[in-house]
Amino acid sequence: MAAPIPLTERKHSTDPKTDDVALSKRRVRPWRVLAGAVLALVAVLLVHFLVTNPRLEWDVVAEYLFEPSVLSGLGTTVWLAVAATVIGAVVGAILAAAQMSPFPPVRWAATLYIGVFRGIPPLVQLIFWFNLAYLLPRISLGIPFGPEFASWDANEVITPVTAAVIGLSLVESAYMAEIIRGGLLGVEQGQRDAARAMGFTPGQTFFRVVLPQAMRVIIPPGGSQFISVLKGTALVSVIAMADLLHSVQVVYNRTYEIVPMLIVACLWYLAVVTLFTVGQRWLERHFSRGHTSGPARRPKKTTDGASA
Repeated sequence: MAAPIPLTERKHSTDPKTDDVALSKRRVRPWRVLAGAVLALVAVLLVHFLVTNPRLEWDVVAEYLFEPSVLSGLGTTVWLAVAATVIGAVVGAILAAAQMSPFPPVRWAATLYIGVFRGIPPLVQLIFWFNLAYLLPRISLGIPFGPEFASWDANEVITPVTAAVIGLSLVESAYMAEIIRGGLLGVEQGQRDAARAMGFTPGQTFFRVVLPQAMRVIIPPGGSQFISVLKGTALVSVIAMADLLHSVQVVYNRTYEIVPMLIVACLWYLAVVTLFTVGQRWLERHFSRGHTSGPARRPKKTTDGASA
């Protein structure tokens, strides 16, 4: 029986075309080919439906797409979403800090606030705040159980605009509190210890070490939450606020062209959401520098056939 050949004496191929894994051919996956064909068929059917269905009335869509009242409603939708997000982020940051407080009553109060305003549907809250004058006919400013400095008629203060801002901001603050808290907890304690060892003050540690790393975790869900608020502004149409949905409703209540006007609203919602999504992706890349890497690239071939 022949003795086995030692490993050191075995011959290995020196051909780079057989040794270089980067030059190997991809394996054909039939299920992927089938899935791609099905998706292509669905896309063709969808385009055919959108182009050939006369009830979509694309001429009406083009007529009202840049209607001044629709553009005004779009502006109201955008600024309402921005205002609710800014106020919600500020209040949410305070609530996140309160939840992480070592003082139990503050922590319990923040937890109760978040539980209440996350648990009640936004539409119910909007209707409640719009009818606040039923509970408080007058809104006063002064010392509790003491003198009153000023007061206002609640019906004049709680307009559709103020009810919308209050309702959406309270809901947004509850969600942002959890997002911000999760981002802060995602920073390892060792980062804080290292900053303290370098002589950083607590403020410097938070703004120069903790917050930049927490933003990497906060921005993706925070951006998604802003998009949810932007779409959620459609709820304010029930309290007669002239947002985008309310503006197209006014038109189709007059012309009875319901589907085309809803398409107008959908196109503007998609355009604005896409625009803000691009900004969100840029912020994610900005704050993720040094934490993520791009997709792996196949090595480039040199003139002699080897990989570089």
